[in-house]
Amino acid sequence: MKAVLCKAFGPPESLVVEELPDPVPGSGEVVVGVASVGLNFFDNLIIKNMYQVKPELPFSPGSEFAGRVVAVGEGVAGLKVGDRVVGNSSHGAARTHIVAKAAMLAPIPDALSDDQAAGMIITYGTTIHALKDRAQLKPGETLAVLGAAGGVGLAAIELGKAMGAKVIACASSDDKLAFCREHGADETINYATEDLKERLRALTGGKGPDVIYDPVGDKLAEPALRAIAWEGRFLVIGFAGGEIPKIPLNLTLLKGCDIRGVFWGAFAQREPQKNRENLMQVAKWTAEGKLSLHVHGTYPLEKIAEALNELTSRRAKGKVILKP
Repeated sequence: MKAVLCKAFGPPESLVVEELPDPVPGSGEVVVGVASVGLNFFDNLIIKNMYQVKPELPFSPGSEFAGRVVAVGEGVAGLKVGDRVVGNSSHGAARTHIVAKAAMLAPIPDALSDDQAAGMIITYGTTIHALKDRAQLKPGETLAVLGAAGGVGLAAIELGKAMGAKVIACASSDDKLAFCREHGADETINYATEDLKERLRALTGGKGPDVIYDPVGDKLAEPALRAIAWEGRFLVIGFAGGEIPKIPLNLTLLKGCDIRGVFWGAFAQREPQKNRENLMQVAKWTAEGKLSLHVHGTYPLEKIAEALNELTSRRAKGKVILKP
């Protein structure tokens, strides 16, 4: 099989593609022939040794994958060769074949392509957990989404609308904001040319958004929080902007608001049944046409550096997919 390998920590250009022995499933395991790998911003961090997950070298990046079962180990029930499945792990998916615990895989609904399925688990799984479980977003509330044209940002727009919220999409260019409107955003803010705090207030009649979804951090977090509504919920998703912001805690006192962390990976491990229910809801809404699971672009293994750089440069609109 072929695999992308991180043999020394560094930028995407340091990754190599090599031939490895074909894997063999152990007890309770299956081998999946990988058709699509969903790439995420944190894949750039893990190959630089800047992420909380720190696998031993060499390893393959990529954590969510879709494909077909090609071999089944002893003790596996409910899966057979040829079944379409989707799964995720902390790393290791950027290869043509991956060994996975059968219990960690789920069937792909007929309505979803492999690319859509591979891009669903982390971005939409994170986001439905954030909006439903952490923010308790209610119909009629206002949701502001920072970094709205990226993978999780797009998921927040679509899921917010599916949950009955008014959505304000915030991004760094008019081109990205046009993309957000195409996917359901009610209002838009270009924070490269407009004052984020003042525009959030203006678009909500001075009240401020009830929920702020922030995968960017850096210099955007504080002005967004300053605009939040009374008893609003500020969701910490990640720090794609680079810096982890230091928030003045008096803002939470003045607004009676909450800052709520969103760690989907830990949630999925601690509450697997709730996570499964969330993902089933995502699949249902996708089949009903409420969610697009939009794919920005697809890349072969040999162009993984180009694919990852689409994420670091924040050019990606929707999901970046690797095609082994």
